[in-house]
Amino acid sequence: MDASEIKNTVREYIVAEFLPGEDPSAIGDSMEMITQGILDSIATLKLVSFLEDHYRIALAPHEVAPEYLDTLDAISKLVMAKAAKRK
Repeated sequence: MDASEIKNTVREYIVAEFLPGEDPSAIGDSMEMITQGILDSIATLKLVSFLEDHYRIALAPHEVAPEYLDTLDAISKLVMAKAAKRK
């Protein structure tokens, strides 16, 4: 599992779940999805659930914040750090 793979998987999930019909390439790796209003609080919680289930990780309450989940870059960094601690 590498950063690119995580970004693509999460991008596809976000488009399928919250932006049906959109071109996945429209979501850049550094696009701010929470602060720009693409993901609201419910969508963010669904994203957290997806990340925890798909990558078998557990996010701490303080990690459910834009600092960790606003961009695909931040999400991939968080997932890789959590997965590394699991090993």
